[in-house]
Amino acid sequence: MTIKSMLVAMALLTLGNLSLQAQQNQTIFKSNGIRKSGGYGAITNKFTRINGQFANINEVYGGWYINRSFLIGVAGGATTNRIAVPDANKIWDGERMTYQYGQFGLMTEYVVGSTKKVHFTVNLITGAGFILQYDRGDYDHWEDYDSRNPNFFFLMEPGAQVELNLTNWMRFSPGVSYRRAFGSNSKGLSDEDLSGISANITLKFGRF
Repeated sequence: MTIKSMLVAMALLTLGNLSLQAQQNQTIFKSNGIRKSGGYGAITNKFTRINGQFANINEVYGGWYINRSFLIGVAGGATTNRIAVPDANKIWDGERMTYQYGQFGLMTEYVVGSTKKVHFTVNLITGAGFILQYDRGDYDHWEDYDSRNPNFFFLMEPGAQVELNLTNWMRFSPGVSYRRAFGSNSKGLSDEDLSGISANITLKFGRF
């Protein structure tokens, strides 16, 4: 083989390797990596019903906001008003027995069209809920509990919001959600008694 033919063969081999390197796998889901990273926190007030009675839930959540579209973080909230315990369900004889409801867990939120003045979001809380009883007029009984007080259970709450960009760092998001309890064992309360639709008002603060 002459030097000229060797050079031609090497050139063809190099071009072939470059062509193979330029060819990429075709995939259904394309990933462009993390282009923008931020974060925000939110304060939410939820209006709902527990065991057929009005319940006001204050909640906070926040986390890492990726590519102006996806939040992953944590959430937690609890009721603030009195939810009277029926006499048949009381675990002790207090004058102002009330239910205390709470929930906490993983929060994921997907934002559609984040840069627009008005856009939409969908979210999901996955975690645990709890329900306990206490005498609202006698806080000394906080430690008087049995195996049903507090009672923990699995919880999922999907929701949707209309979101308004008030400023570059603050957003207002009214919406609705549906709370679903699984495996409650509280006296006189079924999963259906603890589940329900909520009307929500949310303020978000952070780097969007």
